[in-house]
Amino acid sequence: MLLHLLRKPLCISAVALLAAARAFSQTPDVHASWRAYGGAEDGSQYSSLKQIHRDNVSKLRQVWSFSTGDSRGYVFNPLVIGDRMYVLAQNNSIVALNAATGKPVWTHDFHATTPLFTNRGLSYWQSKDGKDSRLIFAVDNHLREIDAVTGKAIDSFGKNGLVDLREGLGRDPNTLTLVQSYNPGRVYGDLIIFGSAMNEEYASGPGDIRAYNILTGQLVWTFHTVPHPGEVGYETWPKDAWKTAGGANAWSGMSLDEKRGIVYVPTASPKYNFYGANRKGKNLFGDSLLALNARTGKLIWYYQMVHHDIWDFDNATTPMLLTVRHNGKMVDAVAQPSKTGFLWVFDRVTGKPLWPVEERPVPKSPMPGEETWPTQPYPSKPAPFARQIFTVKDLSPYLEPAEREQLIKQMGAARNEGMFTPPSTQDTVEMPGNNGGANYGGATVDPAHGYLYVVSKDLPAMLKLVLPPAVPTGNTPEAHGAAVYANNCSLCHGINREGKAPVIPNLIDISSRLSDEQLLQTVKYGKGVMPAFGSMPADQSSDLLRFLKNPGLPMTATATAAVGDPGKLRYRSGFGFMFAENGLPVIAPPWTTLTAYDLNSGEIRWKIPLGEVPELAAKGITNTGSQFPKVDPVLTAGGILFTGTRDRKARAIDSSNGKVLWEQQLDAALEGMPAVYEVGGKQYVVFCAAAKSATLTHASPGHPLPQETIHGAYVAFALPD
Repeated sequence: MLLHLLRKPLCISAVALLAAARAFSQTPDVHASWRAYGGAEDGSQYSSLKQIHRDNVSKLRQVWSFSTGDSRGYVFNPLVIGDRMYVLAQNNSIVALNAATGKPVWTHDFHATTPLFTNRGLSYWQSKDGKDSRLIFAVDNHLREIDAVTGKAIDSFGKNGLVDLREGLGRDPNTLTLVQSYNPGRVYGDLIIFGSAMNEEYASGPGDIRAYNILTGQLVWTFHTVPHPGEVGYETWPKDAWKTAGGANAWSGMSLDEKRGIVYVPTASPKYNFYGANRKGKNLFGDSLLALNARTGKLIWYYQMVHHDIWDFDNATTPMLLTVRHNGKMVDAVAQPSKTGFLWVFDRVTGKPLWPVEERPVPKSPMPGEETWPTQPYPSKPAPFARQIFTVKDLSPYLEPAEREQLIKQMGAARNEGMFTPPSTQDTVEMPGNNGGANYGGATVDPAHGYLYVVSKDLPAMLKLVLPPAVPTGNTPEAHGAAVYANNCSLCHGINREGKAPVIPNLIDISSRLSDEQLLQTVKYGKGVMPAFGSMPADQSSDLLRFLKNPGLPMTATATAAVGDPGKLRYRSGFGFMFAENGLPVIAPPWTTLTAYDLNSGEIRWKIPLGEVPELAAKGITNTGSQFPKVDPVLTAGGILFTGTRDRKARAIDSSNGKVLWEQQLDAALEGMPAVYEVGGKQYVVFCAAAKSATLTHASPGHPLPQETIHGAYVAFALPD
């Protein structure tokens, strides 16, 4: 059994259910405001407001706009408390706005020394008497708080206002450069429950889930996702792996059932992502959904979706809490979308899948020391929301003839035996790719009626494992930097630094675009899809910088065969995103879809392409979906799905049939999640339009990706008075 329940199932009578329903109807409507990331602590991305509905949404007009103040991209989900809105703006400052007018009230500037910030949202806490209210977030691997009324730092929290998240993980804190999550935590009573984002390297830290006291900063509980001796799951790793293994972390959104006191935590792959000879076994609790006691951190139940993950198939989306009618009974459920394109649905209390799951045999790995798990779980229902197969028959019609022939040849020689084909030194097709399927914030639900909506990205990857290169000839810093580049950077950025449009920039003239300090910060802390290399010694970072600043220096490192204990080999693979030279995915469209499910029956209600590619739309080519998006939809009781996409358009979609009822072009691309709220009896929806556009461009040696100047803003819409 994949499901493990850590306590006895509850017997709930029809009378008890009726009583619970009546009690629920008498409790405050948490979905009538936007007081947490995703609207409420359950993370449902749902608003019960319905002043804006299907019949009048076409009348929406812009009522205010607030500039982010710089050209960096933002994916922030604003908080709204009363008539006050909180946003992230210039230089990672938190700004309080009047939610009805967009006028700033105060600004708290952190002067952050690194790019690390919980930049997708904030957590909010208020005392029972309402006299103390705080915003909680992480900066530079430290939890911090500010007063929500005044914007002043709360120095009584932790040590001089700081709680170091690198401490208490059983590792040297100085070796951990990326611990905090970019997603905010969940507030339960006087606790802030927080996950982590790791640097995705062999030396990543463990993905412990931790809860801290909001008033003092004291650590209250820890759940080890890489189990310690005596804990459930310890036997699914090599002995003492807990001392060295990392990952299995919760970098995406968690959801909280406040009435039951259960926090639902989706976890990511163990590290390293694509080779696991050093971590034989199932590797609990990687790629799992955890149900934890929110007060104590004790495990209630878990379910692992991928055993011994070597594909980077994280559970990257917030678990969705909803109530469905199943087999004639009302069931409180939790649904987990994943990168694989599967939608997993469980009884929220017991963890039992609502529909049967089958363990199917999967291919073995040919890599030395690698032991893939012989089976993987496949849910019988609902049907997948993403494509899980990619062959030459699925190639895009927008490829140039020469590129098509090259891809046909490459794919013909690649290993392609289904979704769980293990990566090897041979090209290996991965579909959905490790950046495909559902990602953070990509789902929303109607919690009372059992409907779920999920955004999916179809983006295949081509994985290939290689060993570290030999030390290059020459004894100059530039030559040593070439070796560092070949070992750490060339798999993604290319042996000639050419990059891959539109996601991976070329580095040919990178020193003209970024200062030395900015380059070193990016290497140390990562950026976008690039992982952090915080454990890289300072002398190697310095040599790498010397190499990158010399665009004419050829790569001299050559690959070498390694011998010894396979568990100590450090094979690596680039993420392998398969983009064509024109910047579009190599698979045929649609590249982004929005799928509506009725989870009472487990059936798909409708499915549409979401967004478009402006250059293709100008030629009359529509229904392609946008490329490489992070789209976080929000559903309202008015029957509207609000979304923004990287084609610079905000949209309102009819939740009953997928028809676009309203759209508005803005000055910048949209990613992330809108917020829906009410002030003075008027309903608003605000979008963060501050992302980079996904435009078609070529990135080849001597032709770098153009640097886009982003005129980012938070833009609010409402009905006319």
